Amino acid sequence: MIKAIVFDMGGVLIDLDLERCRRAFMEKVGYGRIDEILDASHQKGIYSDLEEGLVSEDEFRRYIISGAAPGILPSDVDSAMWELLVGIDAYKADLLKELSGRYSLYLLSNNNGISMVRCREIFRDAGIPMDRIFRRQFLSYEMKMLKPSSRIFEAAIAGVGLPAGEILFIDDSRPNVEAARASGMNAVLYTPGTDLRSVLSEALGEAL
Repeated sequence: MIKAIVFDMGGVLIDLDLERCRRAFMEKVGYGRIDEILDASHQKGIYSDLEEGLVSEDEFRRYIISGAAPGILPSDVDSAMWELLVGIDAYKADLLKELSGRYSLYLLSNNNGISMVRCREIFRDAGIPMDRIFRRQFLSYEMKMLKPSSRIFEAAIAGVGLPAGEILFIDDSRPNVEAARASGMNAVLYTPGTDLRSVLSEALGEAL
């Protein structure tokens, strides 16, 4: 029986716009090498290091500024990163409210401190502040480990405090879903843009 649901954030709850973010880095920041580090599901290079907690937010900003147009500020780098984050569909906000009354909800996200500022604003503006809707947030840069490492799933299971078989994990990355299943979790692959309510209803075996 499922007692807890662990959500990925970007691509599952928050819609992403990779091209909008890419344009912001190239046109507003003047950083032409963004394709070397920006990826739809697993960031690369120093962006990956940022999400693993191996470099600080300021180190990342300085790295980008060193290859950017003259006069670019750290706040310009932050703004360009936030362009990746579109928002939460209203039905998803309603769904999380409904689920929180029946299941323990958690986040497990490859993320970074810069993006999390905007993520928290998005959840707050949707009427579901993160600290209220989720019992705990497992964030890669704080844990210093990344999905799909088995270590991060083991840590999340321990943090939830339930047997792995009583936890449902949902992510839009197949390697992450496969790693979750290898850890003993129930896991489903979500395709961005599809109906999250239907996906969860089928996975949980109940009408939502």
